This record gives sequence, C-alpha cells and structure tokens, in this order.
Amino acid sequence: MTQSLDANIFDLAPVAMWIEDFSDVKRQFDIWRQQGVADIRAYLLEDLGRVQACSEKIRVLKVNDKTLELFAARDFDHLLANLQRVFRDDMLESHITELEALWQGKSRFSSHAVNYSLSGQRLDIQLRGAVIPGYEDTLERILITTEDVTEREEARRLEQSNRRYAEGMFEHSPVSLWVEDFSHIKRLIEDIKSRGIVDFRIFMDVHPEFVRQCMSEIRVIEVNKATLDLFCAADEQTLMHRLGDVFRDEMDKAFREQLIDLWNGVLFQQREVVNYALDGSERHLLLHFSVFPGHEHDWSLVQVALTDITARKKAEAYLEYLGKHDVLTKLYNRAFYSDELNRLERNSLRPVSAIIIDLNALKQANDTLGHDAGDQLLRRLGEVLNGVVTAPNHAARIGGDEFAVLMPGADKQAASTMVDTIYELLKINNQFYSTAPLGISIGVATSEPGETLEAMIRRADINMYEQKKAHYANDALRAKTAGL
Repeated sequence: MTQSLDANIFDLAPVAMWIEDFSDVKRQFDIWRQQGVADIRAYLLEDLGRVQACSEKIRVLKVNDKTLELFAARDFDHLLANLQRVFRDDMLESHITELEALWQGKSRFSSHAVNYSLSGQRLDIQLRGAVIPGYEDTLERILITTEDVTEREEARRLEQSNRRYAEGMFEHSPVSLWVEDFSHIKRLIEDIKSRGIVDFRIFMDVHPEFVRQCMSEIRVIEVNKATLDLFCAADEQTLMHRLGDVFRDEMDKAFREQLIDLWNGVLFQQREVVNYALDGSERHLLLHFSVFPGHEHDWSLVQVALTDITARKKAEAYLEYLGKHDVLTKLYNRAFYSDELNRLERNSLRPVSAIIIDLNALKQANDTLGHDAGDQLLRRLGEVLNGVVTAPNHAARIGGDEFAVLMPGADKQAASTMVDTIYELLKINNQFYSTAPLGISIGVATSEPGETLEAMIRRADINMYEQKKAHYANDALRAKTAGL
C-alpha cells in the first residue's frame, strides 16, 4: 500500500522528477581517487570530456508524467532515446556542481542548468537532487527534480539587459549627467514651511546663507564621462573634491531660483547657468533638473543634465556685438548711436553734449595709398576714442569718416575737457605713426534748455564742418605759399 502511494505521488507530482542510478559514476570517482585526484572541480574543468564520461555513466530509471510533458516526449522510451538532445551545449559545466557535491559525500545538491525539450525549446532549469536514503554508499538511487524557471530567468535577463542599457545610456551620453540626492534639501525646505514661512523669496533675501547651506547638502551619487570631459576633470574623485571650483560666483543666483521652484512644487526645471571647468574656463550650460519618478516624496534621487551652450552663447554675444559695433574701429556703430540718441531724448537728464569728429584726408589716403592705408587711419582713430571715452559716454562711428561722442549729463566744460583729452591722445598716437599723422576736425555742442538733441547734434555738425573748411583753407594757403 505504501509503495503504491509513493508511486502515485511520484507520478502525480507537479514538478518534473527523475530517478537515476549514479553507481557507475561512484565507481569512476573511486578510480580517480586512487589516481590521486583531490580537487574534482579543477580536474573536471581541465577536461570537459571527463564530465561527458560521467554523464554517460548515469542511467535514468524512471521519470514522471510532468517530465515527459516538460521535455515534449511521447513516452519514457522516446525521452531516453533522445537524452543527447536534452542535455547538451553548456549543460556540462553546470553538471560539474552536481558531481562535486556527490564527490564530497553530500546527499543533496542543487544547480542551475540549461536543458532543451525534444521540440528544441531552450529551458532554464532549477535542478535539485537528493540521494534516496539507503543508497548513500552506492548512489544507485538519486531523486532529481527539474523545475522550469525559464520565465523567471528570462525576466532576470531582461532586467539585466535593461540595466546595462540604462547604464550604457548614462555613461556614454554626450550630455553631462549627474545623479544626486536632494533629500536633505527637502527636509530643510519642509522645516522652513513648518515655521509658517509663506514668502520663500523674502526669507532667502533675509537669510542668504540658507542658499549656501542647501547647496552644501547636495549629495552627488554618480556622474558620467561627459561630465568629466566637460569640467576637465581627470576622474570622478578629482571632480568631487573640487566642486567648489565648479559651482561658484553667479551660481548662487541660479540655485536660488531652483530652490524657489522646488518650494512651489516644480520638480522638472530648465534654466541657463554658468559653471566653471577645473582649468578655470567658463561654461555656459543649459540645466535640466528632474526628480526621478517614485522619489517625489523625498527627492532622494534626482537627475541633472547639463548641455554645453558655451559656443552658442559666444556666438550670440558676438552677433550682439556686431549689431552694435563697427568691426573695423571697435567703436559703436550708427545703429547704436541712433538708439542711444533716441534714449537720451526720452530721458530727462540734461544737459547732453555731443562731439562730432571727421577724419581729415581719408579719401586722399584711399586714392593714393589704397584702402588698407585708409582703414589703418580709421583703426587708429578708433583706438584713440576707445582710450578716451568711457561709460556713461559713448563713442561711435556714424559714417565712413565721421565719428560722434555722446556725453549724457555733460556740460560745456566737460565737453571741452573731453576734446582736449582726445587731442592729447591723438598727439601721442601720431608720435608712433610719424609718417602718417592723423588729422581730425571736431565740432562740439551742448544742449540748451528746451532744445531737442537732434538740433544740438546739428549745431555740433555745423561746428565740425566750419573747422574742416578752415582746415582745408589753411592747407590751400600753405600749398600756395609753398609754390611761391
């Protein structure tokens, strides 16, 4: 009755079960021991043919219905005739674990293996074996279960593949990526809220040290290679030790706005910031900040992505410069001059003085010596005016050979002093270029009460032309005198 019950349990078990005879394997073990084999694992790994020899000595005595179902066998004989299709490829290496356990006299063993059904399906198997009591010395009866864990293993492999993919995306991203812990900052903000503070911006105005405190509480978990390249860091440790050199100066203002967004529950942010590489060079960056999903409650995992926009910002600054400056002389251009004049007209600040300057003999230099020589004269006058005129005054090239200096809030005396200074610097410049002296004509005017700036500029322009006419008249007189 008991034997019949045991047979029924074996046949009806929901897991694949095998009864196998390892007695020939045991005899092979005895031979190897006599030959001096001590480390069975190393011995078998040395030659997998030895594993194959052991495997061929195993005799399958019985399997249950679940085994036939799992391996797609019609019956026991069908399975037995095709065992080489079931146990193949990388099965030999996993088989070593079982053989090692039996070699060491263990009555139980387990391992992970790969088998194949007779239909060709790959099966991940959790194998467990136990020597049936009474057969410990001969190993004539061993009960083995082979549980199909293919679904679990595929899920594990998929998870590993996804992890490797995510790690690869992080590490090899062309954008600087930081994984950080903001949980301490969240606690600090919650503490401020618990005190009844409503206006966080005013609080930080009164307590600017709070921004620095929050910044010091950021915990950097990981950065990628693009981050090291962006900040000229040899390795992650170097970067972490010198974060104070990276986040400085204007960074406090940007971080302050970031804290205000966090206070208001904005967990996904974008803004432009300025950081510094470890070589001291400036980095203009587009910062994307996001709290990882599932960490909204504590901000313990956030990602910061930094895109280097330094080249773009330099290009924008240069385009802005070109929009307001004359490339040749480095002075402001006529467009800026017109805008500044309109701004001053709307402004109540008075008086305003203007100096209109014309470069003498530019056409003659172009015609006789070439335009390069003429350009050199223009550059030199630009150097003179750039050396004299500083904010709030502005010097501009407003025509081919015509220049202007606008002086908001300057009276006649200040304008006269400016003219004297221009002549002094011009004299010094001419000493360096004695073979090609610069000559200029200047007209000066200061706004009168109720006078428009346009009218004041017209007076300065007229004064300049009168001086220019006198200059050419003197030149003609000198030439006539020299001819006599």
